[in-house]
Formats: sequence, structure tokens, C-alpha cells
Amino acid sequence: MKKLNIKTLSENLSKRAEYDISQNNISGISLSVISPDETLYKAHFGTLSANDNTPVNDSVLFRMASMTKPVTAVAIMTLYDKGLIGIDDPVEKYLPHFKDLDIIKLINGNVEKVGKAKTTLTVKHLLTHTSGIADAVCDPHIAKDFPEEAGKTLKGTVDFYSTAGVWFDPESKQDYSPSGAFDILARIVEVISDMDYSEFVKKYITEPCGMSDTVFIPNEDQWRRIIPMHAKENEKSCVVEMEAGCAFESVPVSHILGGAGLISSLNDYTAFAKMLLNKGEINGNRVLSEKAVKMISTPQVSEKIMPCSERWGLGVRVITREDYPFLPVGAFGWSGAYGTHFWVDPVNSIAAVFLKNSKHDGGAGITAKNFEKDVYNAFN
Repeated sequence: MKKLNIKTLSENLSKRAEYDISQNNISGISLSVISPDETLYKAHFGTLSANDNTPVNDSVLFRMASMTKPVTAVAIMTLYDKGLIGIDDPVEKYLPHFKDLDIIKLINGNVEKVGKAKTTLTVKHLLTHTSGIADAVCDPHIAKDFPEEAGKTLKGTVDFYSTAGVWFDPESKQDYSPSGAFDILARIVEVISDMDYSEFVKKYITEPCGMSDTVFIPNEDQWRRIIPMHAKENEKSCVVEMEAGCAFESVPVSHILGGAGLISSLNDYTAFAKMLLNKGEINGNRVLSEKAVKMISTPQVSEKIMPCSERWGLGVRVITREDYPFLPVGAFGWSGAYGTHFWVDPVNSIAAVFLKNSKHDGGAGITAKNFEKDVYNAFN
């Protein structure tokens, strides 16, 4: 295990942040690097927006987008630890209407059913982006047939997915599910626990981890503390107005998503990462078993389907080859569409969290990759 030079780390990250702010690539960001026992580095840079010079600080909240997915994976694995679910269980065991799914294809711009899936959809398929589930949140071809009434409840959304079909036979390939597969997972949590999904996450994940500002439905104070959405036009920073009452795109917060929709803070998500780094334990609370964390962080998709240096674990990407730059084999984590990014590195016993909210550089983008580079260039 290499040793992290904190002075070099601080120099690398501050230099990068100052440059990105000067180039209007970001408005404000929050960063942390931790070991199992301590915070090695924590800093905020920049201001809330081009229109608000308030410095970013601990109270600022971020739209986490797809960094909601690891939380949903943990929710499923808490049920696994209780013996209430297996990752190879058929989805129809909990949601009977997911039996005999239709295969769909896009033909002349229209979604058409072309046959039946030969492989039974499982919980593992949903967790590993190998389900083929259609997505009403991010796929306009599916969204046009999505009834407005269905989006008012998680149950309504998932009932729609059972009729919408799958783009391919489960496990025949992998294709990233922006929200649909994880919405189904969230609904399975509700069915098994007989609890609202947001309440389950609060009771079994955010409260034990001390994540008081990580919620699906913000209160008035939390809405006020969400950082404005940054963009860059004509080389200048600007603000993108997000739709009122929505934490992810135009989806109202009352429409709970398992794949997006959480808001969180640097302190909160760092606590979540620390729980995973500490093999499921934090603040004396056992959130997950060590076995469950190991399953999350182990590649679950075959190299035949994903012949690259990253493969899906359960709700996270896992680094699988040494040709991946910066992160070592075994590191795992994920990113979000608005620039959030995190990883857990069991090899070097660190975890790192990078938070911004921006729409100008395609999700986590180059700024997240630079964060990885700057952290690992500080190892001796």
C-alpha cells in the first residue's frame, strides 16, 4: 500500500480547482478524501453560481442523480443480509407482473414488440445493467407512452415498466439503465419491507450513517441550500434554471426514483463512502455485512459482455484491469449526470468524493477524471 502525501494532495486539488473556476468550467465544488479512521482532505472551492458569490460550504446540497444507484444497491443488500432476498431471485417472485416480458425494438421510429424474453429477469440483472429494461425517464421513445398518472407513485411507474418490455434478453448484453431498473429495485424494497422506499432508505441507511441531509423530498430549508445548476455558454458561467419541485430533470420529487433523485451534502455522502470503505460499518452501526459489501464491489458481469477495464458490480462500477488509469484494480464507485463522483479504494484504504452540479461537460466528465488523477498523483 502506497502512502498519500497530504501536502501534495492539497496542492494538486487546489491548483486544479482554481484553474477550473478561472476557466468557468465549474462554479463551486466540494471534495473529500478519507481513510477508515480520519478525514485526510476536505475542501470547498468557488461560489454557488455566477449570480451568487456566496462561498460553497458544508451546508450546500447537491443533486446526486445516478449516485442514488449505489444507495439503492445498499438498500437491496440490507434485505439480503436479513435473508429476505437473493440477488439471483426472479423479479416475478416479488412483482408477479414481470413474468413473460416482451422483447421490444425500435422500428421506423416506433417501439414495437417482437417476441418474448427467453431469460427470466432477476434482481442481479437489475443491479448490473443487464436487464434491458426500458426507461421512461430518459428514453423519449418510451416516455411518450408513459401515462402521467403512472408517475405519481413508484408502484405506478414500475407497473408501467412491466408492460413496456425489455430491449434485449436479460444478461445477453449490458446497457446502462438511467433509472428504470433501479426504480424496480426500489419497488421490490417496498414490497418486501412494506415501507415507503424513502422511509426505508432513511431508517436503514441514512440515519445509521448520520446522513441527515440526504433525502428524496427536500424540506423548505434543504431546497434553499441546493446549489444552482451551472453551465458554460460563450466561455462564461451561467445558471440553468431547473424545474420547480424537481431534484432530477423534470421529474417531481413526489415521483420517487431508485436510480436518481437524491440530494446530499459532502459530509453525508462521505459518510456513505466511509461505510463502504469500513466494510459496512460506521459510527458503531452495522449497515451492511462484510459479505454484502464484498458482493457489491465484486464484478458481477462477465468479461465477454464487458471486455474492458471496468465492469459492473452491484450498483457500482468496479475497476478490473491495471490498464485503467489512476484507480487500482478493486476500486469501486459511481458518478452522476450533474458531475458528482465517488470511489472506494480498498487497496490503498481510502475513499474520495467529488461534488459539483453542472450541465456543460457531460455528466461527471473530465473534471471527475482529473480528480482521480490528482488524488493518485499524490501517492508516494
